[in-house]
Parts: sequence; structure tokens; C-alpha cells
Amino acid sequence: MFSKIKSLLVTALLAVFITACGVNPTATAALTAPPQGATPTPSQPSATFTPLAPSPTPEPIAATVNDAGISLAEYTAEMQRLQASLQETGKTLAPADQQKQVLDELVNETLLEAASSKDGFKLDVAALQKRLDDLTTRAGGADKLAGWMKNNFYTPDSLKIALRRDAAAAWERDKITSSAPTTADQVHLRQMLLLDQDTATRYYNQLQAGADFATLAYVVDPDTGGDLGWAPKGYLLLPEIEQAAFGLQVGKYSPIIKTAYGYQIIFLVERDSQHPLSTDARGKIQQQLMDSWLKEQSSQAKIQILVPQP
Repeated sequence: MFSKIKSLLVTALLAVFITACGVNPTATAALTAPPQGATPTPSQPSATFTPLAPSPTPEPIAATVNDAGISLAEYTAEMQRLQASLQETGKTLAPADQQKQVLDELVNETLLEAASSKDGFKLDVAALQKRLDDLTTRAGGADKLAGWMKNNFYTPDSLKIALRRDAAAAWERDKITSSAPTTADQVHLRQMLLLDQDTATRYYNQLQAGADFATLAYVVDPDTGGDLGWAPKGYLLLPEIEQAAFGLQVGKYSPIIKTAYGYQIIFLVERDSQHPLSTDARGKIQQQLMDSWLKEQSSQAKIQILVPQP
């Protein structure tokens, strides 16, 4: 992808060769024409030139993220792994979407790895070897690991690169998401989800006449009585339901809310400004923190994609 063109003048090249070979003045004189009338001595030593070693060819790059490069080989292997996974699961993804998914993941990992280095993460040779040994053990031995690497498009070198990058990225992720709170302002909700407006109106009129919400909710949903449990802001799937929930007073129900799922009426059972977050709810907040961090870092980074779009 990249190429380097070198051109040297004949005289400059000759000078470099002489200097590189350590030619002394006597040997240099042998390169000039002998004086007129002089007879060259056959046994006179002549200069021996050793060709300069060619400059190493730069590794092809698929993308750059600030000062870091993502190799074409790594990008190609990730594409192969994604395509193998799609084939195995029977899923389809357009070529442009495949490329975006792979590049997004590689760019994100590179941003996390760079941040971890600035934040003090270090993985020495011994620690990397331990990760490799653990992977070998989990695979069932060196032969099994070699087979797994072949099937998953890894070389010994690329596997070490992946292990190092994964360790750095995981460390930085933990650092970023550790700031997620363990408690939050939450609402405990119950709902009635109805498929058509006429049915929803009938149940709503019963509520208006004084019927108990929980009793009606168990008629609609005999298994759970429409209990949605506790939810912080940003956790509920539907923003219109969340807006209504956090606007209700305890013991009150909402008007009929038309959503993508049908017609819903929600009831605020209780509210707690410092209710402990469930593992799932805290995980969603952590993901929001991670997404926000990546979005900010990507907007500030100099990212160049060098592979052509499919």
C-alpha cells in the first residue's frame, strides 16, 4: 500500500559504497586510471564492494489511529474471522457493513490500548507469556492451540499482538466503567400491555372507576401481573414510557401510551432516589459510559482508513 522510491546519483552511490566498505586511500587510488605509461601490476589488490542491504519494506497498513498503525494482515484476519462466524451462524451482512464492523472494533481497541499506556498499564514479557500459557492450557495443549490458531486465522506473532492489545483494552475498559454508580434514582413499575386501543380504553375506564391496578394487571398478564421491576433512567427500552414513569407520583397510573408494542398503561409502585442497581442495569450504565468515551476519543483522534471500500 505504501511504497518507497529511492534514487541515488552514481557518484553518491560510489561514495557510499566506498565509505561503507572502509576502503583506504591506497585501495581508492586503484579505482582511478593509472598514470600514463605505467603498467598495472596484476597482483595489486583491488577494492571489494559489498552491496548495501535493501531497506526493509514497510508493512502494509489498513488504517492509522493517531500515531498507531493497524496492519493490513490484522485487518484481513479479522475480516476472515467475521466472515467465518457469519457463515457458521447463517447470518448475512453486507460487505460494507462487515468492513465497518471490523474497522470500528480495531480502531476502538487501538484507542483503548493507547489510553491504557498513558494511564500506566504495563504488560511485561512474563505476563504476556503467562496469558499465552493459560490459553494453551484452556485449548488442551500446544497442538490443540495450533489447530485453533489455524482455524481462526492467527499466526504465533499475531496471536501475541492480539493478547497484548486485548489485555490493555480490557484494563482501560475496567478503569473507565469503574466510575459507574452502584445506586441510582429508580422507579418500580407495573404495566398493562394491550394490543388494541379499544381494549386499552376499556381497562383504563375501569381504573377511572376505581378498580385496583394490580388486579387488572394480573388479568392481562397472569404470570407476572405486569411487574417490570426497578429501572433507572436510560434503562427502559421506550423513551415515552420512561418519560411517563419518572413523571408519575407513587400510587398513580399513566394515561394510555401508544408504543411500538401496542397500548400501555403504567403504574408507579414506588420510587427510590438511591436504589441499588441490578447487575444488568449497572452493566447498561457502564456500556453507556464506554460508548460515550469511545465517541469522544474518536472525534478527537486522527483516524485514516487506507483500505478501499467494497
